Amino acid sequence: MRTTVGIIGAGPAGLLLARLLHNAGIDAVVLESRDRSYVERRQRAGILEQGTADVLRAAGAGERMDREGLRHDGIELRFDRGRHRVDFPGLTGGRSVTVYAQTEVCKDLIALQLQDGGPLLFGAEALAVEDAVTEAPRIRFRHEGREDVLECAYVVGCDGFWGVARQAIPAELTHVFERTYPFGWLGILADVPPSHDELVYARHDRGFALLSMRSPSVSRLYLQVPDGTDAGTWSDEEIWDELERRFETDDDWRLERGPITQKSVTPMRSYVHEPMRHGRLFLAGDAAHIVPPTGAKGLNLAVGDVVTFARALTHRQETGSPELLDAYSATCLRRVWQAERFSYDMTTLLHTAPGATAFENRLQLARLERIASSRAAETDLAEAYTGFPFG
Repeated sequence: MRTTVGIIGAGPAGLLLARLLHNAGIDAVVLESRDRSYVERRQRAGILEQGTADVLRAAGAGERMDREGLRHDGIELRFDRGRHRVDFPGLTGGRSVTVYAQTEVCKDLIALQLQDGGPLLFGAEALAVEDAVTEAPRIRFRHEGREDVLECAYVVGCDGFWGVARQAIPAELTHVFERTYPFGWLGILADVPPSHDELVYARHDRGFALLSMRSPSVSRLYLQVPDGTDAGTWSDEEIWDELERRFETDDDWRLERGPITQKSVTPMRSYVHEPMRHGRLFLAGDAAHIVPPTGAKGLNLAVGDVVTFARALTHRQETGSPELLDAYSATCLRRVWQAERFSYDMTTLLHTAPGATAFENRLQLARLERIASSRAAETDLAEAYTGFPFG
């Protein structure tokens, strides 16, 4: 097989890249190790920045998102039994975010790819990226029980942290920056309408809590728990009781309970791999960087990466200049590090660290009070949450 761009991974990054290249008249083949059903049901991020939603619309993948997604014009910060709303449009010149699950983004992009895009091979396991520093890189892969080779002009690894793409970059050329947090998130899906119409980020002495949603009838909620916690050790009643404690306020707000349909624990870590390019191999999304979910940045960073690559390759095709492709890693990393900074700030602002002193706890409250009382501090949060510019 031969193509211009070989894309490893049919998550939202790989699928969106295929769509952007198709719209630019550039052929691509997508290899995905899992089957279609798995890709369309794996639960991941659900908050789309303004820029991400705009890119999906421009790519022709925004119709169902605009019909079924939930536009949010703010978030609520909850601390010291009080509530403070951050008004996104008022602070950012009209920007907002959209609640629309990654599973739904993937369904929309898969349908478009199968309808009029290039080949999308499910059950195609990438085994290795070869000859990355030549003008003819190759992806060895296994599909339907036999090995094959995809010959490319470029390879984009959208295959996540455990994928093969990053392994093709020599260790002596890489720099890794990472941080592991001593806590995780116990997340639940519950068949109950959300108890608030916007996301609620709660800082409590017992630990962080987040009220989110998947739809007007399905709530998504999270509790900070010690690293290594087994979700099965928490009963449904214990989860709801703890959520009530951490969301408590001095007014008459109440948390609605309902049947819990899913429980899982998400570890918290920060990770950046530099560079994001090696020859004609380009890394995108979790293959290059991971952020703790507090800032809702993971999916949106991946979108920024593939938008940057698609623009750079289109520029090369139209002008013959490799300038933007050569700048891919540096361009993406500027945005990545701002998102890492914001995600770290949100995580340390809202979570109770094991062994935290009274002094450190009061500093957290002081930081939250500063956001609630300073338009400049509030604007900085709103601008970062709704998204940093692409490229």
